[in-house]
Amino acid sequence: MRVSPEERFAIEDLLAEEAESLDNRDWDRWLALFTDDVEFWVPSWDSELELTADPQSEMSLMYYKGRGGLEDRVFRIRTGHSSASTPLPRTSHITANPRIEKTEAGFRVTARWMASAFRKGASVTYFGSYLYRLVGDAQGLRIAAKKIVLCNDLISTSLDIYNI
Repeated sequence: MRVSPEERFAIEDLLAEEAESLDNRDWDRWLALFTDDVEFWVPSWDSELELTADPQSEMSLMYYKGRGGLEDRVFRIRTGHSSASTPLPRTSHITANPRIEKTEAGFRVTARWMASAFRKGASVTYFGSYLYRLVGDAQGLRIAAKKIVLCNDLISTSLDIYNI
């Protein structure tokens, strides 16, 4: 199905809002972008060319089933109960090249991304692709699933929700 210009704008705006929320550490705004039953997944590489396929039975870099897991992560970041996140890095996210497919349940969106972080005198850049499943509700478009493929998975520092 064809995506209208208004739908495309709303989706691109949502992607930009997510990146801005992370960069501004506006955790409440970021969490509000997700449905209660969101699946947030960062698979690991099983080989040089293959990702793990099942977060329930294979290794993942990160996996949260439900917004409660993301809320818990944000709580640990906010309260300093995450030593790996102290101090928080300054970040800058760029999301580009969104490809949008309209589905019966909402939208399937793929995009490329890059995120740079600066902490303790060092910079690191992560990059990869996003796969979103977006749904509409009374609050507008929200993220029902987000799969984050991290292309440079040799990680020299802590990896967290704000890095990707």
